[in-house]
Amino acid sequence: MASFQERLKTIRKEKKLSQTKLADGICVSQRVISDFENGTGFPSFRVLLALADYFDVSLDYLVGRSDDPTRR
Repeated sequence: MASFQERLKTIRKEKKLSQTKLADGICVSQRVISDFENGTGFPSFRVLLALADYFDVSLDYLVGRSDDPTRR
């Protein structure tokens, strides 16, 4: 299974979003998204929830605990 940083980058690119556009969508800075994707930062629970909601995926999928993106 993919790591959080791999999963985030993959989902973002599949949706054709820039780091800046994603950051604006969840009210964080572009630098924060960059840190997540580079593995130098990890989101708070609040930000994880915002990302899962933004992409309409489960938390388990987002953090790499599942390969099924479906919310339950």
